[in-house]
Amino acid sequence: MTNFDQHPGYSAMFKEGQLTLGFFFAIESYQGAIPEMDVASQVGIAKMAESHGFAALYFRDVPLHVPSFGDVGHIYDPWVFMGHVGAHTSRIALATGSIVTTLRHPLHVAKAAASVDRLSNQRLVLGLATGDRPTEFAAFNQSLDNRGELFREALAVMRTAWREDFPRVATPRVDLSGGDTLPKPALRDIPVLVTGNSRQSVAWIAQHADGWLHYPQNVDPQARTIRQWRSLHQGFKPFAQSLYIDLAEDPDAPPTPIFLGFKSGHRFLVEYLGALRDIGVNHVGFNLKYGSRPAAEVVQELGEFVVPHFPAHAASRDLPKDEVES
Repeated sequence: MTNFDQHPGYSAMFKEGQLTLGFFFAIESYQGAIPEMDVASQVGIAKMAESHGFAALYFRDVPLHVPSFGDVGHIYDPWVFMGHVGAHTSRIALATGSIVTTLRHPLHVAKAAASVDRLSNQRLVLGLATGDRPTEFAAFNQSLDNRGELFREALAVMRTAWREDFPRVATPRVDLSGGDTLPKPALRDIPVLVTGNSRQSVAWIAQHADGWLHYPQNVDPQARTIRQWRSLHQGFKPFAQSLYIDLAEDPDAPPTPIFLGFKSGHRFLVEYLGALRDIGVNHVGFNLKYGSRPAAEVVQELGEFVVPHFPAHAASRDLPKDEVES
């Protein structure tokens, strides 16, 4: 596997024994399936997150609005929206959470990812997933039953396309001979996080992924998941997870459950994130969908009181010395 220690996106997010923070778009609270997604507001909040030392912004791939699933993500195509946000930021990692490889041709994904890698100064951290919405599989004429095989095929094709010039690739979806994908990533590779299990064994993920993007669990079961993950590979591979939060105005408010997360004040949140770090979580991506306060206000408070405990590792590299020390 490639050593990504000098990859700006990966190194901002991940370091052994430490934890950083990010946000999933849409960075807002909203009712129902469809966010407001005022782009100027979203870009402004993204720039605020970068300035406060958050490590990553996450872009989701939701091809179709399927009402029974109740969530359309950030509406815009992830590659197009990522290009827009990337042009308005400079240091924060651009992470996908996640690209649905079963519904996109792997050569298209390889080219799009390599393009973002080059245009963003290597800030892309590529989360991949199988997808799970039957309506989408039917619409794209793909087999829901074969998504595990399609996922493995896509990752193998992309890595070959990134690493080799004019490769010969023969798979169920690819018959490549005499052509090549451009551009190539700067490192001839891009850090890939497998999302959930993606219909694979944990051993397969440990062997083939550069990290694991998991779902939130209580601390004890998450600790068991991480121990299993770490037992199956040599060296450091990061473990990341999502977390829905509703930041209470009272900084001392105790936690109350919400979907895949909790409402609390920032003091409990710092304590909880410290517990996640201690069990081996290296990054947490916040989702504010079920929040009760304006997103900009929440990002400001998190940046002031929470991020100093869990800052982006590379956030200070491009700042003036007096700003770093202040």
